[in-house]
Amino acid sequence: MTDSWDAADRAVLTLPSGRLIRGRGLRNPLPEGPEPEFAVYLLGRTPPEVGWESRWLRWPDFRLPADPHQARELLEEVWRRAPGERVEVACGGGMGRTGTALACLAVLDGVPADEAVAFVRRGYHPRAVETPWQRRYVRRFGRPG
Repeated sequence: MTDSWDAADRAVLTLPSGRLIRGRGLRNPLPEGPEPEFAVYLLGRTPPEVGWESRWLRWPDFRLPADPHQARELLEEVWRRAPGERVEVACGGGMGRTGTALACLAVLDGVPADEAVAFVRRGYHPRAVETPWQRRYVRRFGRPG
């Protein structure tokens, strides 16, 4: 097992299960410390090349994922990999799309869907999940099927 993220880092969300997931904005410099081992980039266009395993989820700014099925698959992969790897999710600014993805990960981790946005705002950033449709996406993410 590799070293995990520092749970005290303000960019790291600790899920109820203890999983640590880093969120960040790609317009900011790469934080000091260890690099991710796996990342999902939430952008409207192809992300830049990185030195670790990554996936791209087409997700335009202030919108929702272009492919909700792919979004669920990738977020489930992030959730599965988080106990043993340094994983991150990131968009341009690190608030709206990243916050929405983190809230969906909280739902996967057992946080009730109607409480997930507040959970992420407390544990990651108070402005996470920026739009009403992103909040609705999180609530619907918790529904079966």
